Amino acid sequence: MVKHNNQLPNQHFRKNWQIRVKTWFNQPGQKVARRVARATKAAAVAPRPVDAFLRPAVRCPTVKHNRRLRSGRGFSFDELKAAGINRKEATTIGIAVDHRRKVRSEESLALNVQRLKTYKAKLVVFPTKGAKPEDVAAAVQHKGTLLPVVSVAPVLEGSRKITAEEKEFAAYQVLRKARTLARYHGIRAKRALAKAAAEADAKK
Repeated sequence: MVKHNNQLPNQHFRKNWQIRVKTWFNQPGQKVARRVARATKAAAVAPRPVDAFLRPAVRCPTVKHNRRLRSGRGFSFDELKAAGINRKEATTIGIAVDHRRKVRSEESLALNVQRLKTYKAKLVVFPTKGAKPEDVAAAVQHKGTLLPVVSVAPVLEGSRKITAEEKEFAAYQVLRKARTLARYHGIRAKRALAKAAAEADAKK
């Protein structure tokens, strides 16, 4: 007997769930298919590298993650110019270009310019017409990522004893004094200017 003001029981148990089960019995076959596709693509682009483009080393956004380096979308125009590479030529020799990216750090600029110069030094370009077949056949195709970005952990300073000068330094007082000076700087400058003007008028 149903008690209280509850919903009437209306359970659905005959859902025929067996025909709606998702299975992955084709997983081993898909693995082989992906491997064959990778090999076919590598053979089609040979002797060019399997990884189509060289990518820049960039910092992850936000304070939490910016200690880590990763590969970005493309090199900026400033980096290409500093490395002496034409922006239109870059994509033809396997260098990714991002026209939106801005470089606001000298360290990042120097790092990516060095990456471009290293890549350019190792690059071998065959002419579109007139390349010797034996030279093309002898070329070794590069597998994997081009110049992979390695994130190096920062070197932390070891523990040491606090010096007497650091003990005497009152950081809170210094900050409060600097804040006060900054706050009253305009008022004091205006007052000094008015005082100097008044003294000049008195001398007349």
